[in-house]
Amino acid sequence: QAQLVESGGGFVTAGDSLRLSCVPSETNFKTLSMGWFRQPPGGDREFVAGIIWRAGMIDYTDSVKGRFTISGDSAKNMTFLQMNSLKPEDTAVYYCAAARDRPLMWDSWGQGTQVVVSS
Repeated sequence: QAQLVESGGGFVTAGDSLRLSCVPSETNFKTLSMGWFRQPPGGDREFVAGIIWRAGMIDYTDSVKGRFTISGDSAKNMTFLQMNSLKPEDTAVYYCAAARDRPLMWDSWGQGTQVVVSS
């Protein structure tokens, strides 16, 4: 059973925006950091964005800088990914991840939400 639940994926046209959300599927779920990964068709899973709550540090993969924004609520252990100016190469299954024991050591995952961007 996935410990995180994503929502917000869909089918859009290039240039459109989507907002992904991620919430824990269980109570008392504490995280040190949360992030987003994606797996394009036929490709490997890759890091997209992450946030370390206590340090307030945010990082993005280069291909989404300036277009995607990660945010969240550390008290509720929720995270969001605002995706603007979407491109066909952003097409992927997007996964939410959480690190509970050590920041950026991802140990919890969601089942993924599909994002398809047509040209």
